[in-house]
Amino acid sequence: MGYLNSVLQSSSQVHSEDRPASGGGLSQNGKFSYGYASSPGKRSSMEDFYETRIDGVDGEIVGLFGVFDGHGGVRAAEYVKQNLFSNLIKHPKFISDTKSAIADAYNHTDSEFLKSENNQNRDAGSTASTAILVGNRLLVANVGDSRAVICRGGNAIAVSRDHKPDQSDERQRIENAGGFVMWAGTWRVGGVLAVSRAFGDRHLKQYVVADPEIQEEKIDNSLEFLILASDGLWDVVSNEEAVAMIKPIQDPEQAAKQLMQGAYQRGSADNITCVVVRFLVNQGGSSRNASATA
Repeated sequence: MGYLNSVLQSSSQVHSEDRPASGGGLSQNGKFSYGYASSPGKRSSMEDFYETRIDGVDGEIVGLFGVFDGHGGVRAAEYVKQNLFSNLIKHPKFISDTKSAIADAYNHTDSEFLKSENNQNRDAGSTASTAILVGNRLLVANVGDSRAVICRGGNAIAVSRDHKPDQSDERQRIENAGGFVMWAGTWRVGGVLAVSRAFGDRHLKQYVVADPEIQEEKIDNSLEFLILASDGLWDVVSNEEAVAMIKPIQDPEQAAKQLMQGAYQRGSADNITCVVVRFLVNQGGSSRNASATA
């Protein structure tokens, strides 16, 4: 499909040391800049992963951003980070029918991970909140309770829905498949899992699907920035508070760090990972931000 083998830019996340990490970059066409910040927070182990990647597909510069919050260990989240976007950009309909390509890539990645888990005794799973930038289109896909929020015209707008077992449609889907939802400190699938969609979770797979909900937004002058973050942020910071917290900060790496530090100071008990993408179409290209985000 003419996929360019050379990766233009990509984050390289090293998970051997559970220390805070941050970074950022600028797209070669000057249309967007991005930053990320990730920390174990108050937890002794780190199960969050992230990906920030700029690539070329059929001559188009494409931005791929994701936050993956693991549970039951790191195996699922690390696998999704390493494989989801590669599977997506190799999909023959990536440009022509991006939504179906995303849905296929999510389910294919889940199936391949489950095959690789045959010799594991303990289930591992992961959320995935991803944003794909193609031309003037922003496609957000979500599985689980990481979340995507945009700032458009100064307003905070959630562009993903947290997948919780007590939502009426999710509970109905689970019960129709023969499962059950019960209260065990919070609402859980089978009394075990607090999210109703995820990668992995082999023993609950009949009920806990990896079908993403996908929302498309137009990239225009009113779209200012996007936040992708794990629930370590959203447990203690509302959508509106997150947008207000970073609206004045032009450098997206500094914005992501501000969100991460703000969640920690507010007492977040979870790993905290934030990705911020700033759209530069309404700022005359890259001239204003290039020095801050290189």
